[in-house]
Amino acid sequence: MEPKQLRNERLAARLIKQLKQRHYDAYYCPNAEALRTKVRELIPAQSTITWGGSETIRKTGITGMLKAGPYRVFDRDEATTPEEKRRAYLQAFDCDYYLASVNAISEDGVIVNIDGNGNRVAAMTWGPTHVILVVALHKVCQDTEAAIKRARSVAAPTNTARFDVKTPCSVDGVCHDCKSPDSICNFISIQRLSYPAGRHIVLLTDEPVGY
Repeated sequence: MEPKQLRNERLAARLIKQLKQRHYDAYYCPNAEALRTKVRELIPAQSTITWGGSETIRKTGITGMLKAGPYRVFDRDEATTPEEKRRAYLQAFDCDYYLASVNAISEDGVIVNIDGNGNRVAAMTWGPTHVILVVALHKVCQDTEAAIKRARSVAAPTNTARFDVKTPCSVDGVCHDCKSPDSICNFISIQRLSYPAGRHIVLLTDEPVGY
């Protein structure tokens, strides 16, 4: 086993213990195939499913697998108007499963997310019966403060480039703590625990996906 793989396996084992103490279910899925297999195991047939704007779940093939499977999928990517997109966001609150990723996670299991619209952190906080979070291990930070810095200084500037919004960080890649009307850093969520216990399921992976 390569040194990085060995380190990530050990890191994942430690993080799973921390997450379970925080009332999450948690698993280590080293690659995309293992992720898809675990998601199939977790979600019963005919469940209602939707997801946030995560590149992680798209690039690992999870969304495509779910759309081809025996599920009732509400695909927000198919919305063509602001009204349709809003309806898709609202459908998330009544789904059996909501899938997303995170912007950062501390070594002791505190999850940090930053949102422009707030629909993702809202659904992660309340609504869907279950929330599955796919988390690449490169998003693990030493502590909560470092996780917040990662969300603002790495994930947010990268996402402004992805969405082509006009913010100071889209120009130079550095967080300016701006008050731009196009800011995507409007809502910052710090999640200490899963509530009710077991509602959130974290799938840790070696796949270098997501921002």
